[in-house]
Amino acid sequence: MMNISMRDLRAFIAVAEQKNFTRAAEQCHLSQSAFSALIQNLESELGVKLFARSTRRVELTAEGKVFADSANRLLAEFSLVQSEMKDHVEMRKGRVSVAALPSLAAGWLPVVLKEFRENYPGVSTELADTLSDECLELVRAGRADFALCAAGTDMAGLEAEPLCTDEFYVVMHREHPLARRKSLSAADLLNQPFIHLAHTSSVRQLLDAALHPARIAGIMEVAHLASVASLVGNNVGISVIPFLALFQFSHPDLVIRPLKEPKIVRTIYVIRLADRPLSVAAEAFLALLKKRRSKIRSELDKDERRH
Repeated sequence: MMNISMRDLRAFIAVAEQKNFTRAAEQCHLSQSAFSALIQNLESELGVKLFARSTRRVELTAEGKVFADSANRLLAEFSLVQSEMKDHVEMRKGRVSVAALPSLAAGWLPVVLKEFRENYPGVSTELADTLSDECLELVRAGRADFALCAAGTDMAGLEAEPLCTDEFYVVMHREHPLARRKSLSAADLLNQPFIHLAHTSSVRQLLDAALHPARIAGIMEVAHLASVASLVGNNVGISVIPFLALFQFSHPDLVIRPLKEPKIVRTIYVIRLADRPLSVAAEAFLALLKKRRSKIRSELDKDERRH
C-alpha cells in the first residue's frame, strides 16, 4: 500500500506548475534540500520518475502527466471534504433530528426550534412527535439524534439524562360538580366519566401505576390530547393531564385542578445512544434546549402559586 500524503501531492503540483524546484520549495515553505527529498521519496513510492530535469527547465515525464491528473483531482476532492467539514463544525451545514412527546412537540419545543433555526439557518431540523416507545425506537434505529420522553422498561444501549419534571392535573368542564373543588384526589375520580389516553402513552402508564391497585374504568380511550381536550370541552367526561400538555386545555369552559393524592410526577429525559457521540449540530441544539429549560421550571412555579 502506497504511503502518499496531501503534502506530497501539493509539493508535486507546485513543481508541475512552477517548473522550478526553488520556487516550488518557497511556495511550500520548505528548504531546497527538504523539498528535493520529499519529491524523491514520492517518486520512490510510485516507482517512476515524475520529472525530467535539466539545467534550464523541469518538465513532467509521461508518467508525471498521468499522475498530475490524479493529484489535481485528489486535492480538489480533499479541499471539498475540508470545506464540508468546516461548514459542519462552524454550523453552516448539518442536520438535527429530534423525537419528542406530543406535549413537548406542540408546546415548549417549537420556541427552542425557532431560536435554533434563527441562529443556524443552514442546519436542517427534523421533529418526530410520537409516544415514548416510538421515540426510543427512533433513537435506537439512528433516525433521531436524541429523544425527549419518558424512560422505557427496556433501556439497553440507551443513556437517559433528566431534563425536567411535571405534575399531573385534573381537567374538566366548568359545569362539572368537581369544578368547585380546589384540589382533587384519586378517590374523587373513581366514579366519574373518565377519558383515558392510550395504554401506550407515558401519561396512562404513570397514572395506572400510581393508582394501583385501584383502577379508573373510564368511558373511552383516545390517542391524542386534542381529542381529550374536545371531549372534556363538551363535558363528555374528565381526564388527568401532565402540566406540559395543559396549554391545549386553555379555554374559558375548562377548569384545571391539581391532583394532590397521589401526587404524580413525570420525568422527561434526554435519551440518546450510549455508545455514539452526537454531531456538532445535535450537541448545539441540546445545549440550547438545556439552556432554555428554565422556562419550563418558571411556568411550573407560576402554576403552583396559581393553584
